Amino acid sequence: MPDFESAKAAYEKAIAKTPERKDALFKTLSGGEVKPLYTPADTQGDDYQKDLGFPGEFPYTRGVHTTMYRGRLWTMRQFAGFGTSTETNKRFHYLLEHGQTGLSVAFDFPTLMGYDSDHNRSRGEVGRCGVAIDSVDDMSDLFDGIPMDQVSTSMTINGPAAMLFAFYIAAAERQGVSSEKLRGTIQNDILKEYHAQNSWLIGPEPSIRIITDIFKYAAKSVPQWNTISISGYHIREAGSTAGQELAFTLADGLCYLDEGVKAGLEIDDFAPRLSFFFDVHIDFFEEIAKFRAARRIWAREVKKRGAKDPKSMLLRTHAQTAGVSLTAQQPENNIVRTAFEALAAVLGGTQSLHTNSYDEALALPSEKAVQIALRTQQIVAHETGVPNVIDPLGGSYFVEALTDRIEAEAYEYFKRIEELGGMFAAIDSGFFRREIAKSSFMQQREIETGRRKIVGVNCFDGEHEDPHAQPLLYIDPKLEEEQKRRVQRTRATRDALKVEAALRKLEEACRGKDQNVMAALVDCARVRVTQGEMCDVCRKVWGEYRKLAAV
Repeated sequence: MPDFESAKAAYEKAIAKTPERKDALFKTLSGGEVKPLYTPADTQGDDYQKDLGFPGEFPYTRGVHTTMYRGRLWTMRQFAGFGTSTETNKRFHYLLEHGQTGLSVAFDFPTLMGYDSDHNRSRGEVGRCGVAIDSVDDMSDLFDGIPMDQVSTSMTINGPAAMLFAFYIAAAERQGVSSEKLRGTIQNDILKEYHAQNSWLIGPEPSIRIITDIFKYAAKSVPQWNTISISGYHIREAGSTAGQELAFTLADGLCYLDEGVKAGLEIDDFAPRLSFFFDVHIDFFEEIAKFRAARRIWAREVKKRGAKDPKSMLLRTHAQTAGVSLTAQQPENNIVRTAFEALAAVLGGTQSLHTNSYDEALALPSEKAVQIALRTQQIVAHETGVPNVIDPLGGSYFVEALTDRIEAEAYEYFKRIEELGGMFAAIDSGFFRREIAKSSFMQQREIETGRRKIVGVNCFDGEHEDPHAQPLLYIDPKLEEEQKRRVQRTRATRDALKVEAALRKLEEACRGKDQNVMAALVDCARVRVTQGEMCDVCRKVWGEYRKLAAV
């Protein structure tokens, strides 16, 4: 066997004389240098096996399940929501009929911001970027004909997450389904709203109070539900690097763990119901490494906090292909981009996946585009052979070195957050927003100068192309008026005395420390209180959050 060090030295001497492409950018999307070759010397040497282990075993670098996709494929979800609950219900039935295995709900801006559809601030936005849900009546219509004990539902909602969760529980009761049988996830990740997405109701500390109340309530009443999906997706979409996405997301998750323990919960009683939600960008290997590093860091940090149950240490994640990688120019190219991103998510070991539709840079997706996006996942699952092998890229010198690099970057960010005084102090100082803005600027500058190639945008761009020639989904403006009438009809036909009593108890729960806010919200949902009315109580008690440092 030849001497490795001698062979390596000879190779490096030879490659130093070999010219490289002058127009190429030999960096990851996050800016990390990519060497021409990776060898065992680029991995962690004696720690290599300790940092990998086997799939389904600590530290879970190679996957959270022993057999991974040989035992069960990932859940295939398509994010859907537009117009009224009746309109979106039709799309849900369409998706289920075409092989989707889980539902994922997109809400409109008024719902995301905690306003009813007939509020002045909702004007022009009702049903535009998602479905309008004002009360349990809408939630019941959204799942009409869909047995809620037979589907897993993910709801991307944060500021008013508790209110929409309450509607879901109450709607299931109308179907005769007990909350113990419900499966799914609410995103409920308020910290990342202050970093990137900006849809909050109140400040970080009272928001965490509601979240820990959700943890307590669900542990007893909705035991199969994932009570929070800690999201890096929106952080990445705002312009962060992969390393920042990983670091800020895991820092948020660890904060939720610490706050839950402070609130009196045992870590093993609620940590197993925490899940994650990551972006899958176009830099193929970096994304795979990100998922592997995330599992390893989470497992070690949760164990360090005293967890004994292995389920507490499992980082289970949903993934979504990158919306910001989609282009309005030559939109059919987005089908290819999404396919590569989906493949990276699977090779990275996701448990659930949403693939974006190729026309989403132009409008909400059409049915044809949604079908292609779903078929993309099905082709990866059933034709490529990729799911047949557990962690097929494990042992790749390049992937392992990238994993180590991203892990080290995350720990450096953890240190900086701690030096700033912890999560809440870092939010108030604008730290996260500044870091994301800087990386976003650098990435955009590379694109605009042509250093980073985007096919169809700054290279290989055909002349006389009309990006709006695509058949797009049209939202009828009349749907807004219809939804306003729906919420007004709900208010007119409910028991006013029960509503008044439920809202009074909700305010008492918010003001007190020994009452569970989530339990009070479920009682409100049952008597048809609207989400705007519930959110107004929270704003009244805690005030709206406005303290954000300038970037």
